[in-house]
Amino acid sequence: MIMECYFMVDTYIDEKKGRGMYDEYIRKVKPIVESFGGEYLLRTEKIVSLHPERSPQRVILIKFPSRQVLDECFASDSYQNIMHERRDSVDARALIVEASD
Repeated sequence: MIMECYFMVDTYIDEKKGRGMYDEYIRKVKPIVESFGGEYLLRTEKIVSLHPERSPQRVILIKFPSRQVLDECFASDSYQNIMHERRDSVDARALIVEASD
């Protein structure tokens, strides 16, 4: 049985670099994720951190049909071609959470 898989990321924006490249990445990544069946469940900057050393500026939660599809999305040429825009502009900490019975 194929189980859903969730991609969770919290993002820390470097004030010196600003949001320019990151905003461009966001615009480009959404259609790639959706083309692989990814569904954005949450994208917000309204965050209350309960941990003193973890205060992200943005949190994103995406549901994929399966872990295989998630892996295919982020390994795709389309994603690989824009990945540097995220990597070069923000500190993003991601988790992959697989659903279970």
